[in-house]
Amino acid sequence: MAVQPEGTPCWADAMFTDLEGAKRFYGDVLGWTFGDSSSQYGNYTQAYADGRAVAAVVPPMPGQEGQSQWCLYFASPDAAATAEKIRENGGEVLMPPMRVGDFGTMVLAREPSGAVFGVWQGGTHEGFETVATPGAYCWSEVFTRDPGKSDAFFSAVFPYRAKDMEDDAVDFRVFDLGADPVLGRMRMTEDFPPEVPSYINVYFTVDDCDAAVDRATDLGAVLRFGPMTSPFGRFAALTDPQGANFSVIDVTTTEGEMPELKDA
Repeated sequence: MAVQPEGTPCWADAMFTDLEGAKRFYGDVLGWTFGDSSSQYGNYTQAYADGRAVAAVVPPMPGQEGQSQWCLYFASPDAAATAEKIRENGGEVLMPPMRVGDFGTMVLAREPSGAVFGVWQGGTHEGFETVATPGAYCWSEVFTRDPGKSDAFFSAVFPYRAKDMEDDAVDFRVFDLGADPVLGRMRMTEDFPPEVPSYINVYFTVDDCDAAVDRATDLGAVLRFGPMTSPFGRFAALTDPQGANFSVIDVTTTEGEMPELKDA
């Protein structure tokens, strides 16, 4: 794939204490296969869907053990400049720009409402080799208790144009790059336990949402929401056996009209 425009979600990975367990789970649920672990890079292990790179799993570094969570990376032509913009706009740089061989340069950060994310300046590894195909990344949403902080931050750090959904029942914003929607933002309601921090929810594409949910729950995942059919597809939210939240979506099964969006 060509280098993505600045602010495009371009990669996702997650740390798992039980790496082999994660590989079995996502292999069964999403059909992933896995490359060899790279001991030079902390046993970083790429996942593939139909032979194309779609994500990665890695064991935690010493001292970083804890609940697993998916981390979404946004493309940047200059990771150091993006890190500076993160600091200037109230974010926290958790890991300053670090070159990863010839693959690229990464940054880890936390936006002001608490969601952790990454920045990726691609080298030989540009990011997802396919999207919106079975097993691949499809969409993501920032779940936050303080949308004002998140909205201002993401619009300042990346060249987004924001639109709000015209629905009194939900506080939802879409960030566009040009004409393309690339990121959603959802206000967390009281349905979320108070101990759940802000996070970015990553959606992976599946052929059949209900079958994927059945496979996931049979393997120990917890169903959080759905399956539900929307104008965007039939989707469900899950927590995997090691505590990482993610969603699955069948984009071919849709229902209802697309919601109206207005410029924010």
